[in-house]
Order: sequence, then structure tokens, then C-alpha cells
Amino acid sequence: MPTEIEFALEDVRRVYAGRTVLDIPALEIRRGELLALVGPSGSGKSTLLRLLNGLEKPDTGRIGFRQQPDLGALPLATRRQITTVFQHPRLLDRSVEENVALGLRIRGVGRATARPRVRELLDELGLAAHARAPAPRLSAGERQRVALARSLAFDPAVLLLDEPTANLDPHNVSLLEERIRRERARRPLTVVLVTHNVFQARRLADRCALLLGGKLVEVGETQRFFETPLDARVTAFVRGEMVW
Repeated sequence: MPTEIEFALEDVRRVYAGRTVLDIPALEIRRGELLALVGPSGSGKSTLLRLLNGLEKPDTGRIGFRQQPDLGALPLATRRQITTVFQHPRLLDRSVEENVALGLRIRGVGRATARPRVRELLDELGLAAHARAPAPRLSAGERQRVALARSLAFDPAVLLLDEPTANLDPHNVSLLEERIRRERARRPLTVVLVTHNVFQARRLADRCALLLGGKLVEVGETQRFFETPLDARVTAFVRGEMVW
């Protein structure tokens, strides 16, 4: 059975103030996989994520979603299948429970229908005791768990994660990673993870991609990417050596 493609990028370039920050001739992201984007700061990882969630548009080229040739032209209902958890999520000055229910309410889900799903996620992410607490007053790790729960509440097709565990303690990292594993085991979920943490990429990803200077150096199955990479720059990066 052929692999289904979630995103297809062709000749995608993004330019800021005359500087090309992303230049990807071709990239396919498979439906149901977890693709980890690794690379140093400024390599274009977060820019790629913003293109995939439609927050920005490429200056040239196109991004297709499933069978549709142009992500930007998709109806709102389809684009809402793609959700993002940012490194510094913005939460409403409301309770944790209300924040998690937000996505469901926007999509027209009634309070009574939403409540069981919200409570399930709060339980699984260790947030049940904070359900009525003001979300902005939580710790950084707790806020990230709220943001993840909010994104998962409506069962998105695609989950984009932008450094979701950066600067978190090991306990919170473990909680977020385990919830992602469980969600992927439950249903087909495409995940694109931006991370500086090569250990996290190796633990979670089906495939990994190295970005340097806005260019895609190598994409490969995780074991091969780490153990027998094709490009010497990948070898240097996974060893923790400086690459330019």
C-alpha cells in the first residue's frame, strides 16, 4: 500500500528583508509519521513550521496538503485540522479547563459534549487538580501541558510542535512525550517536531531532518539518520559538534 502524503513542498522559499531564510526544493511529510526537524538556532525550523500551519506563506513555490495543491487556499474547516503548540504558548486569563475547551467551543462543540474530553486530557496530563486554577499562573511545564491538551482536545489531523519541552524539567518532558506517544498509538496523527534536543528526536521520531542555513541537508529514517548518515554535517551535528 503506497504511503499517503500529508504535506508536499515544492520549490518553497521564504525571504525576510531580502534574506532567504528557507529554501527547500522538495519535501514530503508522510501521514501518520513523526518527523523531527533538528538544527541550530536560525536554521529555518520554526519558519518551516509557520508555513505548515498557514501563519505565513512561501514567497515562491507551493505547499500541498493531502490531495489539495495549495495549503493557503484550503477552507477554514480543513485548516483547523492543523494545530500548533508553541514554545511559549499564549493562554487565556481563564481557568485551565476553559483554556483546554477553547478549541472545541470554537468548533461549535457544546459544553456538555466537550466536558468529558477535557477532563480526560487533564487527567492524562496530570492537570486535573488545576482544572479551575487560572492558567497563566501555572508553572512553565504546566502551561505547556495545558497548551498540548488544548491542541489535542479536538483530535487534530496534524500536530506541529515548536520546541515544546525547551527549558522544562525532566518530569514535564516525560509527561509531554508520553502523551504524544499515546495519542499516536490511539489514532493516525501526523506530528512535526522542532527540537534542539537530538536525544528527544531519537526517542520520538520516525524520521529526522537536519536544516542548516535554511536548507534541508538530509532527511532519513531515525535509526539510519543517527547511525549511518549520508552527510558529514549530520554526523557532526548529532555528535554535538558545531556546524555552519
